Amino acid sequence: MSWQQDVEAKINKSAGSGKRPANEKQCGRSLASERLARVHRVYITSVRTWPSTSTAPSSRATFQTHFFANRGVRPNSTANTPASHNIKNLAPVQAPTSPEAPSKSETIPPVGASDNNDAMVKLRWKAAPEYTPAVYKELSKAKLSAFVVLTAMAGYALAPGAVSVSTLLWTTAGTALCSGAANAINQWIEAPYDAQMSRTRNRALVRHAISPLHAFSAGIAGGAAGVAILAHFVNPLTAALGASNIILYTCVYTPLKRTSIANTWAGAIVGAIPPMMGWAACTGSLDAGAWLLAAVLYAWQFPHFNSLSWNLRADYSKAGYRMMSVTDPALNARVSLRYSLLLFPLAWAAPYLGLTTWWFALDSSIINAVMAAGAWKFWRNPSDKTARTLFFGSLVHLPVILALLMIHKSVDSGEGENDEVSLQGIFKLLSM
Repeated sequence: MSWQQDVEAKINKSAGSGKRPANEKQCGRSLASERLARVHRVYITSVRTWPSTSTAPSSRATFQTHFFANRGVRPNSTANTPASHNIKNLAPVQAPTSPEAPSKSETIPPVGASDNNDAMVKLRWKAAPEYTPAVYKELSKAKLSAFVVLTAMAGYALAPGAVSVSTLLWTTAGTALCSGAANAINQWIEAPYDAQMSRTRNRALVRHAISPLHAFSAGIAGGAAGVAILAHFVNPLTAALGASNIILYTCVYTPLKRTSIANTWAGAIVGAIPPMMGWAACTGSLDAGAWLLAAVLYAWQFPHFNSLSWNLRADYSKAGYRMMSVTDPALNARVSLRYSLLLFPLAWAAPYLGLTTWWFALDSSIINAVMAAGAWKFWRNPSDKTARTLFFGSLVHLPVILALLMIHKSVDSGEGENDEVSLQGIFKLLSM
């Protein structure tokens, strides 16, 4: 007799005895409760007997898929139902002993087990990735660190003063260590949020290629080594700038990303410090030229980052980051245009301060106009296409501007005149 026939017989029996059957609502509850109780008993019985079957799956998920695929089989039908699933056999079935016991590392107690009992359910665990030294390259964000080092070297090359190859090399090494340390600590802090973003879910800490303690220790050691190198082999001012940049990036910018859109302005300050480090390494001071280079890097980062964050706004929103592209897309585009236009007067100030010749004002205006045109299109029509165009344009813009600064660099000759540095002089400097 099926469960439907069983319920109908009970209702008919109550009607024949002169008793009114339960109302529809009550009857529906009883039917639902009875079905849930039957399914639960079938599930518990199946869990107890599953490890003993000859065709046991390799994981609990496979078993649950099998069970729920067959839970609709009527209790009185045994054509497609294992004997242990028969609703008539509600007593616990003793599982025959298996010749091969599961290993301790791949087993957990079954449902309802309160202690380490005999019955265990096999699970398939994914092994941790093999450790390789290349994980440090990922942890330090090697490409981003190389970009930071490039801006520091540009600051060193543009500063007036005697060029020392050893000082330049120590500055490069110390800056690279400081940048890598800041990136490592940043990933250590943001690992839970990186796991939620498609762009960052394959980072070393997210995929457990390195332990959090190892990553944090590497960041602290790298930062300490970088600051020590700058303090001992370069000068204390450069070391102080390197240490402040690590603190600003990890303790100000990183927490602000989840609380306020001001994080973009804080991050722009972080990117503006490396050219000042290069200048300070060469001269031991921060002159007007150092602040001008920092201002150029500061302004450049807004169209660069805002266009990048536009195409990543879904990921940022999912991870809980408060970026302009997420909270105020219109402001995001306006800020990009505003700082793109700011690059014009900053470039014209370079020859005014004696950093370059006046030819730089002309050449830089052409490059800045291309950048401003991309920012204008992004402001008028914010879209993935215009944002991508502005982003890749910014990647070309900065190296070209730095190259033009070095080409048109003015030096104080013996007669006090401003002479333009030739390309031969630059190649000679790079070959030293």
